[in-house]
Amino acid sequence: MKGIACLTRVFFVFLLIITPIYAQESFPEGSASGNTEMDATRPANRVPFIDLSIKEPTTNQDVAFSVQLLLLLTLLAIAPSILLLMTSFLRLSIVLDFVKRSLSLQQVPPTQVLNGIALFLTIFIMKPVLTDVYNNAFKPMYDGNINFETAYKEAEKPLRIFMYKQMAHNPSSVRMCMSIAKLEKPKTLSDIPTYVLIPSFILHELTIAFQIGIFLYLPFIIIDMIVASILMSMGMIMLPPIQISMPFKLILFVMVDGWSLLFGRLFESFL
Repeated sequence: MKGIACLTRVFFVFLLIITPIYAQESFPEGSASGNTEMDATRPANRVPFIDLSIKEPTTNQDVAFSVQLLLLLTLLAIAPSILLLMTSFLRLSIVLDFVKRSLSLQQVPPTQVLNGIALFLTIFIMKPVLTDVYNNAFKPMYDGNINFETAYKEAEKPLRIFMYKQMAHNPSSVRMCMSIAKLEKPKTLSDIPTYVLIPSFILHELTIAFQIGIFLYLPFIIIDMIVASILMSMGMIMLPPIQISMPFKLILFVMVDGWSLLFGRLFESFL
């Protein structure tokens, strides 16, 4: 549990670093360029000096600092993955992959394109959350009004609320994780530890994404079955049914405006 708590803390440090990208306050009104000037008179933040030189440790504190630095670099390497698992990216990426497979498309669109679509849709959905993190955590800490511990707690609040709202109608994953952790039944959101809320959210997102995938597959499976039956009745056993059914699937998907319908439902499921 300590390892999970440490991992969560490092994620919020990473989040505090990237949130200025989404803040409109960083851009003057009517301008496309950001403000890169810094106040030279403002006192520097208390950031520890990092020395990467290799030398023989003299005290136990030197050994502990080296281990902490190694763990920090390792956690920062996987921080993007942690960020994606705590946002809407997980559900979006899985659903988009289901769409690709249900249409029998092998290479179009490429996986990189689908991940890019999911990433920008995640930014659009998570914009209010990231704005709250910037206004309540990063900006006050940058101005020197609050310390790191307070900024961490303020950055944690909007993400916890977002994850809990997604599970409000079906808290079975929360109950299961609380039972595994041998914790008492929570009465409010504050009673759920973050290291329990995160895996509960991941499990819930996987469940919802697979449920959406089932509904996506159903109409296209019917088309496959009809095409396969027709080919068998005509004696064309050697002709792959997928090659014949794929154009009909694309025609159906385009006629019902599939992308707009799919993204609209996905946005409604989050908002």
